[in-house]
Order: sequence, then C-alpha cells, then structure tokens
Amino acid sequence: MSYHFSKTVNYTFEKAIERATEELKKEGFGVLTEIDVKDTLKKKIDVDFHKYKILGACNPHFAYKALSAENKIGTMLPCNVVVQEHPNGKVEISAVDPVASMASVKNESLGALAAEVCEKLKKVIDNI
Repeated sequence: MSYHFSKTVNYTFEKAIERATEELKKEGFGVLTEIDVKDTLKKKIDVDFHKYKILGACNPHFAYKALSAENKIGTMLPCNVVVQEHPNGKVEISAVDPVASMASVKNESLGALAAEVCEKLKKVIDNI
C-alpha cells in the first residue's frame, strides 16, 4: 500500500504552492505550517537541496473527530502535502494517504474518518 498520492504539474514551484493551498481551502483545509526544507537544510547543515516545501494542512472538523476518537492521533496530524521541484524542473505535489497512516492505529472508528479525509485529499491533488 502506498503512503501517498502524487501528481506532476506544469506550474512553477510557487504557483504549485498557491494552487495546492487554494484546493485545500476548497476542501475545508487550512495550511497551519509551511516548512521550507531547502532553506532549513541550508541554514542547519549547510547543504544544498532542491525546492521542497511541506504544507501542514488541517481540516478542523476532521481533526476534532480524530482527536476525540484517539487522543494521541495528534502525532499524525496535520496532513502533510509536499510540493517539490525535481532536478529536471518538473514540480510534483504529494499528499499523505491517511488510510495508510491510520492503518497502524488499532482504532476502528478512525477507518471511516481516514477514508473521508483520503477522498478529500485525493480531490485536492486531482484538481491541481
């Protein structure tokens, strides 16, 4: 089972971040965090890395339901969406598959919730 779904787009890196953020919003997600991996790796360990940004996306309704069902599920939140520019210039957007990540949690009530979130995240990727 794959732990993510991805799509290569014909956008600039910056436009891909903008589009991902817009599509997440349409599905009720806000971006709580943005981690610039390229910048962080340069600052912390002085290495050059390609453009790579992690968007920490959260849908508060789903987060509340998940946290109510499993109080330590916050270790797996928010749902990460990655935008990266490959060396060939292609830009790829990937989202975590919550069904795959929740499979390790032995709580049946999370299964249906993970499936709902999965469908929304797939829609986000498909619509970019």
